[in-house]
Amino acid sequence: MEYQYPIDYHWSTEEIVDVIAFFETIEKAYEQGIDRDEVMRAYRRFKEIVPSKAEEKTICSEFEEMSSYSSYRTIKKAKDASSGDKIKMK
Repeated sequence: MEYQYPIDYHWSTEEIVDVIAFFETIEKAYEQGIDRDEVMRAYRRFKEIVPSKAEEKTICSEFEEMSSYSSYRTIKKAKDASSGDKIKMK
């Protein structure tokens, strides 16, 4: 898909790369399915960069608006799943 990821230009290059990797895991959950532990690893790193719930909601809403992929629903499904499960979104 052709869209831009929501990023904060105050983040370091490494943080930007890690936030993009998080959104790529969300995309993968919708497009082909992904291991639950991979989703949670990417989410934990995302939360280190974006600790504020309000900022997380804003960034994830922007991503969903552009991509139609819900980070919130993907993370909720991953949290409810067991280690080793595959997350496949519809």
